[in-house]
Amino acid sequence: MIGDKILLAHGDGGLLTHELISNLFLRHFENSILKTMSDAATLPLEIEKGRLVVTTDSFVIKPIFFPGGDIGKLAVCGTVNDLAVSGAVPRYLTASFILEEGLPLADLEKILTSMAEAARMAGVTIIAGDTKVVERGNADKIFVNTTGVGLVPEGVELGYHRVEEGDVVILNGNIGEHGLAVVSRREGLEFESDIISDCTCLNSITQDLLFQYKGIKLMRDPTRGGVATTVKEIALATNKDIFLFEDRIPISDEVRWAAEMLGLDPLYLANEGKFIAVVSPQEAPDIVAALRRLPQGQQASIIGEVKKGQGNVFLKTSLGATKLIDMLAGEQLPRIC
Repeated sequence: MIGDKILLAHGDGGLLTHELISNLFLRHFENSILKTMSDAATLPLEIEKGRLVVTTDSFVIKPIFFPGGDIGKLAVCGTVNDLAVSGAVPRYLTASFILEEGLPLADLEKILTSMAEAARMAGVTIIAGDTKVVERGNADKIFVNTTGVGLVPEGVELGYHRVEEGDVVILNGNIGEHGLAVVSRREGLEFESDIISDCTCLNSITQDLLFQYKGIKLMRDPTRGGVATTVKEIALATNKDIFLFEDRIPISDEVRWAAEMLGLDPLYLANEGKFIAVVSPQEAPDIVAALRRLPQGQQASIIGEVKKGQGNVFLKTSLGATKLIDMLAGEQLPRIC
């Protein structure tokens, strides 16, 4: 391969494009479907039972490397998690790249290595992709788009229509770690202890829970806009009120302190390894206990209750007050996922 940086010629469809795909992308993503190099991937899906689910997302994070991950790991985990909280078993991903002229090839390879590892851990196969190169200054190093395909097994049904008064809201762990990890690296901030992004794939957890507990009615991952915005979306979609309990929402001391110093509300900070589940109150204690036995769920907690209402979210503060919660207005932290 010529040089050590991305050139415009890497995107012109000629020799350098071929070398880039063959020597880098295929080397990290190789599988029987991708290596056919066809215009479209042919999927050996059997969907006589269950339902097909497709989702897509674009990732434009700055910086592209951050504590706990990078844009490649984030792209895989973000799309896998969108499938996972839909009740699906993720099967396939596509990955498209917008590369800026001058991007070091070593950085690109580091990102591809991370993507391949995250996909392997999640049990998904990257089966198609695309690369484009734009002139220096017309992008910010690299943008990634991933599309995911998954199958919802027969008998699994999640949705707003299943949420009832009396249900409870479960969160699997500490909030705000991804948002603060990214902004700390971007702004060169140093805290007393490192804050690491929670970026991870959740599908193994969600699949096990859905297999064991039929009382799980809805799942969402609180990424951009954080827990507050996600819970508000659930309240609006179900036309029910949700009461959150401030003292039950898990937040690490590091995130609490850093957010306070920066004037940020942890409820609105992004997460990339957390999910919210609305579940029947009868099964909630067992679900929380099951989560706490897992590394990604040790701080799991029942954080709220669903009540009759009109789509409002209220926060019962630790001081005994009640505060109305709304969606995030504007960008608290741009370019974080």
